[in-house]
Amino acid sequence: MMTWLRENKYAAGILLFVRFYLGYQWLNAGWHKLTGGFDAGGFLKNAVAKPIVDKATNELVYPTFTAFVNNFALPNVKIINFMIPLGEFLVGLGLILGGLTAAAAFFGLVMNFMFMFAGTVNTNPWLVLIGGIVFMAGTNAGRYGLDYYLMPMLRKLFTNKKDHIDRTAGTGTKPTPAHA
Repeated sequence: MMTWLRENKYAAGILLFVRFYLGYQWLNAGWHKLTGGFDAGGFLKNAVAKPIVDKATNELVYPTFTAFVNNFALPNVKIINFMIPLGEFLVGLGLILGGLTAAAAFFGLVMNFMFMFAGTVNTNPWLVLIGGIVFMAGTNAGRYGLDYYLMPMLRKLFTNKKDHIDRTAGTGTKPTPAHA
């Protein structure tokens, strides 16, 4: 199944529509936040004031996330207010255009999980499911998009850079032992 998802051109065609749907969800959410005066402060305060707790033990389910919100996100809410809308918009753009598709899906998944760790369920599980499929498909998800052109260029760039590093690694002078 994974081979079909990652290599089959028909799977890539199906993923094109999946990408468009998922990308639109992200792009639309990001755009509304970018243009609508988004402020995550109240959401973050609520995530700390009412964290997800185990009903039997009354212990935090995600203590590391709660500490992250309390010690980093809240004190830097202005950065968060910029990063979330821009991140959502760029994830959507990457998915719709099929450019760096796997990376866009990955960062969308990270945001979805962050929202769920804070206790927000709404569409996040659905977007995680779809985003996971796109992410698992890798570059095949962007076959009918910018990745068709972008990925070969990136492979060539990184292959040439690696070859250059490998060739120049052996040309340096090695220190001679003191007794030689």
